[in-house]
Amino acid sequence: MGVDKLSLPWRRRTVLEHCFETLLKSEVQEIVVVLGPRNKRVKDQFQGGKTKVVVNPYSKRGMSTSIREGLQAIHPGSTGILIALGDQPFLKTRTINTLVRAFDRRENGIILPSFRGRMGHPVIFHKRYRKELMNLRGDVGGRTVVDRHPEEVKVVPVKSEGVVKDVDTWQDYVKEFRKKKVG
Repeated sequence: MGVDKLSLPWRRRTVLEHCFETLLKSEVQEIVVVLGPRNKRVKDQFQGGKTKVVVNPYSKRGMSTSIREGLQAIHPGSTGILIALGDQPFLKTRTINTLVRAFDRRENGIILPSFRGRMGHPVIFHKRYRKELMNLRGDVGGRTVVDRHPEEVKVVPVKSEGVVKDVDTWQDYVKEFRKKKVG
């Protein structure tokens, strides 16, 4: 996008704050917010309660470094690892809760949301995939882990397009931002 999209205004907050609030209202028991060095100035506003904040000094090396930094901060008793993105302001709390409940019923594997047949985020991994996630390198997320274990994937159809819709381009942002101001 050419700008720090997580700091862009979204409703009465920033894109990142909106995504954080959605997770905070959910049934997720612990939230680890991984910030890049340019976002560390907002660290204090996310800290506290069920939230930990980690600054990833290696963020320019790709998404895998943020996953590793976050994994190092999670509670050792966690059974699931939900990886959410900071640029998905369309994601709904009820969608996250649907995924958490699906994970709780299954007790293992990988929970992957879909909207109208398209796979999306966030994804929940059982803790047994922690080592594989820690070994990711470059600008990749958990997709390679998902692809290696198709028999362990439970696809959960959801009613909200927020799992497949994010803010990746300036055009996406301007279009959606105008809708929010008008609507």
